[in-house]
Amino acid sequence: MGRHGWNSGARRWRLIALLGVGAAALALVVTLLNTLPGDGGSTAGTTRDGDKVHGTPVTPPGTPQPAVGWGFTHTQFSADEGSDAAVERAEGLLEKQSLPQNQHIMGWGAGNPEPSKGRYDFSEMDRRIDFIRKSGGTPVVTLCCSPDWMKGGKSGTTDWSQSALETAPDRAHYKDFAALAATVAKRYPDVRHFIVWNEFKGFWNDSEARWDYEGYTELYNLVYKALKKVDKDIMVGGPYLVMDSFDPRQTENASTTLKGTWGAMDQRVLDAFDYWNKNKAGADFVVVDGSSYTNDDDMLPNEFAATDKLTAVGTWVREQTHDLPLWWAEYYVEPADGNDDRKGWSETHRAAVQAAGMIAMVKGGASSGFYWNPEEEKGTDCAGCLWTPTDSSGGGKELPMYGLVSRFSKEFPPGTTYRTVSIAADDVPNVRVLATDKTVLVINILDRSISAKVDGKRFEMGAYEVKWLTR
Repeated sequence: MGRHGWNSGARRWRLIALLGVGAAALALVVTLLNTLPGDGGSTAGTTRDGDKVHGTPVTPPGTPQPAVGWGFTHTQFSADEGSDAAVERAEGLLEKQSLPQNQHIMGWGAGNPEPSKGRYDFSEMDRRIDFIRKSGGTPVVTLCCSPDWMKGGKSGTTDWSQSALETAPDRAHYKDFAALAATVAKRYPDVRHFIVWNEFKGFWNDSEARWDYEGYTELYNLVYKALKKVDKDIMVGGPYLVMDSFDPRQTENASTTLKGTWGAMDQRVLDAFDYWNKNKAGADFVVVDGSSYTNDDDMLPNEFAATDKLTAVGTWVREQTHDLPLWWAEYYVEPADGNDDRKGWSETHRAAVQAAGMIAMVKGGASSGFYWNPEEEKGTDCAGCLWTPTDSSGGGKELPMYGLVSRFSKEFPPGTTYRTVSIAADDVPNVRVLATDKTVLVINILDRSISAKVDGKRFEMGAYEVKWLTR
């Protein structure tokens, strides 16, 4: 995430997270640069039939619903590549619990889908979609980013630099981007849910020091109409705004109404959301992302209480959209370091705060959310990852965060009816709880063992323990 500068904020964009190519794809880029014809374009490695159905689509069961539940987003490295044994192990893991899986069309593991106008290369995107299909996931596609020729670059080339990838399409090419979105929808007819763009990247109005919400909304509306023309049952949502907040003492650009002990919302974000909401052509669901901490990485008053922000934001969004299904495309509860790594907490601590954040999103009305999987390409240590890297035959093994996300998805699907359960008075400050008729999720938010009594049962909990009870 980030504000208009992209270098700061809760999740800093960095090149390693954006490049959707491996060594082979990078070699192809070099080849393209060295073989450009006189007009500056190249069609090497591309085809004209981008809208040809790829592979064997998995027939969706019935009419798609606007909420998909709790899953994750594929990033630069994922389990679609690596050792055959490790890939199969990760696939088997995912097959046990069908999760929604989100993939961008350019970057985060996917190459440039349309290097030249009307010439397509979906090779990496095809591989990711194949993996999602094989692992039994519900596919979700984020329509970002855009080919170079749509944003002032040269046709037939791809500039994978951070600044280039953060550039939105030129207004003259909004319709071209909408046409690309329609091509993607035709190629993967089993993808029934599309998110339009990512975090308003490139949509910043420098002259007025605010978001270019007019530009984004114009693009969104064109994409929305293009997708509905392909199939009226396709589900479309936006605006995928970063719900930034400030320290409570800050007054410039701070909201005077949406605030709490966790901070105050950036009013410019609320203004952008309000414009999109009032001028959108339509939406089947609404999408936001954000962190529990401020734009200065402060967790106020602490890492667990800061998650109350996710509840407040969700409640506000649902009020503005008259209860459209709410998705969190990304959510962060652990500040990153200068390299965008989150390695400062133990896995137990990390899982506990993540679970608290997911509970907070549910209490704010969210029915779907995507964990940003910080997968590594190699090694055995992968802080916050869902599974171990798949580069070696021993990879693809479940990690604690996968256990949390998959269990949360299983126990709290869209449409869940939540119940209130009793908590002993002395334990109220020490635990976070979410319950249904059948299950109770309890989190010890203290870095020490406790004896807790929840739903009439007394039990011991270790430091930062996440416990599931059966009712």
